[in-house]
Amino acid sequence: MSPYYLDSEHPWTELGDGIRRKIVGHTPELMSVLVQFDRGAIGTPHAHDAHDQIAFVIAGSFEATVGGIKRVLKPGDAFIVPRLTEHGVVALEQGSTLLDQFSPRREDYL
Repeated sequence: MSPYYLDSEHPWTELGDGIRRKIVGHTPELMSVLVQFDRGAIGTPHAHDAHDQIAFVIAGSFEATVGGIKRVLKPGDAFIVPRLTEHGVVALEQGSTLLDQFSPRREDYL
């Protein structure tokens, strides 16, 4: 893997339901992923058995729910999700984008 990520060299992977992602980079212990949402797209509530996650808002805005607590987040905000904690989002604007970081990396994304 290259030590550099050049955005123009990486197309979006369509996940369906108005959500797409790009893997920015990873090591065995860390992964960064851009996730972009259409307005109204839902990141269905779920929990990770083996991954901690930090999601940083790059663009747009989200209604995020973490451990039952809801907040509206905008660029520069983030949410932190320890493993086994339920979390989800609803995109409030077209092109809302998160930088998701996982530890350890998500093998299912590779």
